[in-house]
Amino acid sequence: MARLFSMHDVDVRAFIKALDNCKGNVLLVTSENDRFNLKSKLSQLAGIMNLIEGGKMVEAKIICEDPDDESMLFRLNLFGNGDK
Repeated sequence: MARLFSMHDVDVRAFIKALDNCKGNVLLVTSENDRFNLKSKLSQLAGIMNLIEGGKMVEAKIICEDPDDESMLFRLNLFGNGDK
């Protein structure tokens, strides 16, 4: 079951690199409840560009279909890297 979690102050380059390593769909949910599938490069641009401030993603809500992807992105959010 996919859970919604918040990401904040994430380095955008590291986040996009981590997305490339995700196995399942990763959805970005905006405050207006719009959803962008971040496995698509076009959706990455459209979704993330609205959340960037000073080269960092200000805040985003994320839903991962794959628990391993969720774990990796959660670590990226918490520690600044997605390494296992």
